[in-house]
Amino acid sequence: MVIYERRKKKKFGKIVLLILLVMIIGAGFYIKFSPKFEHFVPNITINKTIYWNFKNKIKIKIEDQSAINSYKVTYDDGQNSIVLAQEIVKKNKNIIHLEIDPPKIEMFDIQKNATLTVEATDKSSWNFLKGNKAVVKADVIVDTQRPQISLLSHSNSIRYGGSAVAVVQIDDENLEKKYLQFGDKQKFELYPFYKKNHYIALFAWPIDFKDFEVVNVVAIDKALNITKTKVPLYIRKLDIKYDDINIPKSFIKTVSTDVLQSSQMSVPDDLEKRFIKQNKELRAKNIETIKKISRKLSNKKLIYNFNIEAFKRLKNSKTTAGFAQRRSYFYESNKINEAWHLGMDWASVRNASINISNSGKVIFVGYLGIYGDSVIVDHDIGLSTIYAHTSKTFVNVGDKVVKNQKIANTGTTGAVLGDHLHFGVLVQGIEVNPIEWMDQNWVDTRILNIIQEAKYQMGAI
Repeated sequence: MVIYERRKKKKFGKIVLLILLVMIIGAGFYIKFSPKFEHFVPNITINKTIYWNFKNKIKIKIEDQSAINSYKVTYDDGQNSIVLAQEIVKKNKNIIHLEIDPPKIEMFDIQKNATLTVEATDKSSWNFLKGNKAVVKADVIVDTQRPQISLLSHSNSIRYGGSAVAVVQIDDENLEKKYLQFGDKQKFELYPFYKKNHYIALFAWPIDFKDFEVVNVVAIDKALNITKTKVPLYIRKLDIKYDDINIPKSFIKTVSTDVLQSSQMSVPDDLEKRFIKQNKELRAKNIETIKKISRKLSNKKLIYNFNIEAFKRLKNSKTTAGFAQRRSYFYESNKINEAWHLGMDWASVRNASINISNSGKVIFVGYLGIYGDSVIVDHDIGLSTIYAHTSKTFVNVGDKVVKNQKIANTGTTGAVLGDHLHFGVLVQGIEVNPIEWMDQNWVDTRILNIIQEAKYQMGAI
């Protein structure tokens, strides 16, 4: 009987231990996998290095799976330790966006370097009900000084559809962005010129912008301090020639159709719509492509000098169309579309030799829709030229070409009827008036002399 009781108690003890073990394992699994006991620390998103002008707010993002319990943001510059934000979050929020105001410190007490510490805890029951805690520190560089811009030299005037140049010095140890801007519509890149902190930009008054707008050099540093300096310019008019062009059915059925198909675009059955698609939609696409190619592939390395000669017309050619001709297109006596012609069209003999007037680097060779088979050559500081409607090319992308080198033959590729060359001058991808760049006196007085003046001020001459 005694032995039986002992065995019974021993068996009961084993059952109790087994139950306890199951309960412990179950509790362990619950703690391990229950959302209430999640053990991932809050995620804090903030820049590792912050440039602060003590005007703008600093943006911080805090995220957590189980909801955020509290956060605290502290600014410490070694002399001042200031809590900028602190809260016990009552509602369940998985994401909090903070915009932190700068600390209130007297200007003469502001230190250049500081640390921003962000602490956050969540509502998890992990860590003995204390939750998970994350701490992130960011280096703060205080910069309250705006960039300094010195306008060294610039063209004194610009013509509608034409070009100009400016050379500037920009000083700011934390400079982030710099550009020249025509109103608020068009930005032009500043290229490094001659020595550190000096820049040059060719810029244009785009033909699409009828009304002139102020031109500014804009500099923005990493702390978002901004400086704008106006480029004073006299503005000059441009005589616009207006042409009415009748479009025959044969042109649409052959040329428009071929150009659209060669550009991998659908061809509308309606002839009027077909021409509009070629002349408006495809033209806009081609112009944008030219702009992107010219800007992306132009030489952006430090330039010590810039020399250019007047560009010359195609040898023994006749001008069949000029820059800034506003064309109205008619089909069956109805006006259906209009567009600018933005280059020079020169016709000579069939397959005439195209020889380049200035040295440069080939940045594009290929098919360009209405422009047909084309070549684009970069001449530095944002200046490039385009040679369109060619029948054959003799250069490849990356080739360096020299003055008088043959680069192509004229042809009839693209949206044209007869053999000719479309010659265009591009300023950062925008077609400008080639007549200016074909005038040596204009090139000297409006571009090269301006650059020489700036170099003189830089001590380069």
